[in-house]
Amino acid sequence: MTAALISRGKGRRTAAAIGAVSLGLLTLSACEKPTALATVTAGSSTVSAEATPGCDGGEKALDKVKFTACISKEGGKTLTVSPGEKVRIGVEPDIAKRGWLAFAGDGQGVSKTHQTYRTIDSSQLFVKQDPQTQRTYTVDTVTLQVAGYPKEGGQIPSAIFHFTLKQKD
Repeated sequence: MTAALISRGKGRRTAAAIGAVSLGLLTLSACEKPTALATVTAGSSTVSAEATPGCDGGEKALDKVKFTACISKEGGKTLTVSPGEKVRIGVEPDIAKRGWLAFAGDGQGVSKTHQTYRTIDSSQLFVKQDPQTQRTYTVDTVTLQVAGYPKEGGQIPSAIFHFTLKQKD
């Protein structure tokens, strides 16, 4: 009788081990590589976002048609910014390693960097220039775009993140 109990216990342990391994493999097969995030902070408020839908080429550069469409998009997660406040932009280390830049609406922005964050004075973001008269004026809302570059380099980004910045009254 003791032998029957030992073999039955061994069978249960074997079945439990097979079940645990099967469950582990099932869980791993359902995992996807996490999507990269960009984060924008002003004062004590922070928003993070994945690349804008249709604007993520993974590790490869966006094709020219997608790139053009992505550059003209507006919107994204919204952040309210007080006048004169610093806007901090951060990316994950993997994006920083490949290089990235940030720009607002008409192309004003920061040069390409390999750091994980940059700081911009909000007054630079909300001031625009009329191309015909060369006069400057302020706007209440601007789309901030963060462009991450592919591993193989190049001039066209592999991902673009969009954020809406609203100037606080």
